[in-house]
Amino acid sequence: MRNTSKVETLIETCRSEGKWQKVIDLTDELKTGSPNNECLAHFLVGEARLESYLEENPPIESNFAKAKSGLSDARRSLNLVTGENGKTAGIALDAYLLLAKLCYACGEYEKSLENFVKAELNTLAEKELTLRSLKILAESYAIKGLCLENQTSKPSSKFKKAEKEAEMISCFERATDLGLLYLQEQDIAAYATSANNTGGSTLAINASVQQSASNMAISSTIPANPLELNRRMGTILETALQRAPIVLIKAGKLQEAVDRYRIMLNAIETKTTQSLRLTLARQLAEVLLRGVSGTIYTAPFQKKQGASSTLKTGGTSKKLWKPRKYAARNQFVPRNQQEETILLLLIAEALAVRDTVLSQSPEFKVARTHAMGNATAVYDLLTLATVRWGLVQLLNESFEKALKFSFGEQHVWRQYGISLMAAGKHMHALRVLQESMKLNPGDPLPCLLAAKLCYESLGLIKEGLDYAQQALKRETKGLRPSRAQLYVGIGYQQLAIQSTLKLERENYNKLALDALEKSVQNDGNDHLCEYYLSLQYALLNNIPEALTHIRFALALRTEHAPSLHLFALLLTASRRPREALVVTEDALEEFPDNLNLLHVKAHLQLHLQDAEIALVTVQRMLAIWRELYEGQVNVEEEKHSDTKSLILHVPSSQMSDKDSNSVYAASLAAVSRVEQALSEAASSLSSFTPKPGPQRPWMIQIKIWLLLADVYLSIEQPAEALNCIHEASQIYPLSHQIMYMRGLVCVYQEQWNEAKQCFLNAVAANPNHTEALRALGETHHVLGEPRLAEKLLKDAAKLDPNCPKIWFALGKVLESLGEYTASADCMATALQLEPTCPILPFTSIALTFD
Repeated sequence: MRNTSKVETLIETCRSEGKWQKVIDLTDELKTGSPNNECLAHFLVGEARLESYLEENPPIESNFAKAKSGLSDARRSLNLVTGENGKTAGIALDAYLLLAKLCYACGEYEKSLENFVKAELNTLAEKELTLRSLKILAESYAIKGLCLENQTSKPSSKFKKAEKEAEMISCFERATDLGLLYLQEQDIAAYATSANNTGGSTLAINASVQQSASNMAISSTIPANPLELNRRMGTILETALQRAPIVLIKAGKLQEAVDRYRIMLNAIETKTTQSLRLTLARQLAEVLLRGVSGTIYTAPFQKKQGASSTLKTGGTSKKLWKPRKYAARNQFVPRNQQEETILLLLIAEALAVRDTVLSQSPEFKVARTHAMGNATAVYDLLTLATVRWGLVQLLNESFEKALKFSFGEQHVWRQYGISLMAAGKHMHALRVLQESMKLNPGDPLPCLLAAKLCYESLGLIKEGLDYAQQALKRETKGLRPSRAQLYVGIGYQQLAIQSTLKLERENYNKLALDALEKSVQNDGNDHLCEYYLSLQYALLNNIPEALTHIRFALALRTEHAPSLHLFALLLTASRRPREALVVTEDALEEFPDNLNLLHVKAHLQLHLQDAEIALVTVQRMLAIWRELYEGQVNVEEEKHSDTKSLILHVPSSQMSDKDSNSVYAASLAAVSRVEQALSEAASSLSSFTPKPGPQRPWMIQIKIWLLLADVYLSIEQPAEALNCIHEASQIYPLSHQIMYMRGLVCVYQEQWNEAKQCFLNAVAANPNHTEALRALGETHHVLGEPRLAEKLLKDAAKLDPNCPKIWFALGKVLESLGEYTASADCMATALQLEPTCPILPFTSIALTFD
């Protein structure tokens, strides 16, 4: 009898550890010890054959046919236990549960459910269970839920359908609770076994196990041991743990699904659930991002604040079949959807980073690929969340950590580059995109992103054009070829705008037109191609053709603010300012906060002699600026703020002048003008400190203040105009536009010498500012210096040959010099250009890539 008891103990240990062959070997010894154990022996043999078979052949659809023959011996052994002898021995219930599992492995869902009915699974009362019994019960609930889900027969009524759905959900929930509890108990048993093997005392073992179970993840205390490979949850339990919340989502019970995710994540972690925790955290974050809106979101523990009180009382209230949870004290509890989503993704990121494989050896390729796939999925969701809530800096930090294990991973490098672009770290982003280009020489997207960055943020037009041409060479069927061709056209267009040499500008304009026409031919449904082709025709002063293409662009995408902006300017170039005002007002109905459209509207109102209304429009612009940017500019100054805007940049290529005696003389004159400008602004600079945060919002505010000054001048309030200029100079006193506007006030007050100095300062700060050059030329003419006026106006005409005001002013100067033929030609040019001159330059429209 003593030997039989010893054998039974050994068998139970082998069952818990999954040593099924040894279980079969011990059954003969069990029968020898006592003939009454024959029924138990049949059960153990059937169980062992079932479990060992499923370890090699998981219960999936492709294995169903094979399982029917492979499990015939196991079925026969278990059927022998379901009679009276089995009931007497107290193992019939377990036999029915294992038969249900066997039927499920064979795809016999109805038979499996019948065995659960015979086992009276729904009526089982909670009690203490052995480790093996705990797993059998957890798998039984999981299998019943899966069978109900896969049943082919449909319920006869809505009530039956709802009843089946509720039973299925209940089975999955019980399976997850019992499954997690089984894994926790398994870790405790393994820890105790390991401690015993190392000679630890029983008291120390119990104390350590209690502390691990209540305060921390047990997995952190378990040393590596040979039993680790045998302590797996199995396919059935893993499926049930992941299906439980998904079934609730399919049933439309989103909040219950979120709560189920939270319950599983709050369970104390085990060795086996480490990878599962990563999956659950990622899935819950995805549900919160995509399925839960802020109005229906409920924070954790918010619904049932007093629910945990019954668990603390102990005694009969204790739930025996619930997993242990982390202690509530010292826990951070998210207060809103944003906090919970970010917390989940940061936890998932930490788990994914922990599981990454750094070795590049070929034998670790599969593990490395799997770990990298998990990490990439987390980073993609983190990108969605952080961009949605403006946490781009957090995303940058995460990607910086990811680079340590992302050798050769082009997707991570590209995402990192895009995140840097969003954070305003443009030069750093360009370097990262360059690395991304090397990792995948056939992918045109990094080249397109780099081109956009150079055009839009860095002012590196030639470099951007080079990247666009690289993208064109890399084009594949996967991307629209029009987009790379479009970027090439944009590059040539911008080079033409910047060029000061006539032949060079004409060549660039021709190349731009050719590239943009090709982009339209490649994809006639791309509104952006039509938009830029229209802009190119406008820059070439072909207004009818430009109007045709901008209408095509608007037909493809009606609600495109830059297209509406260009359409309004083209209408003013067609002498239809009131129609342009109507277009602008309609556009503002769709884009009420668009400052560019409001800027056009104010100029149109000024042009139509509605200065008082224009004043209201500009004041509205200031209010919108405060709404959009005041919070942004009040944040802590960026670590790497752009200081280039505080430096006067005078390109040597812009100083040459064919009418001067030498380039050297022109350069000396330019340097002299710069010195005068710096001297003029010296008092302002002594107390000037750059505004905090990104500089772009401040430049927008300068533009609004100067427009307001222009409006005040038009209603004959020069004092108010000077106040506006003063406000603008508090932001950036060296702005050439501020100096120019100050000069206009002096002209209004007929202070010609002061006006000349202001315009000189503006030209020194920006030699390409044609309005300042024209105003300076006109001022020299008033002051009786016609030769200087002629030179400055000719310089302005070279920079902007399509401006009628410049040609008209030059004609007046030449007339005063007695050069009547040349004067007549200039006047004729002005008359020819004036009907097609927009109220604002076409180049005032910002680059767009949307």
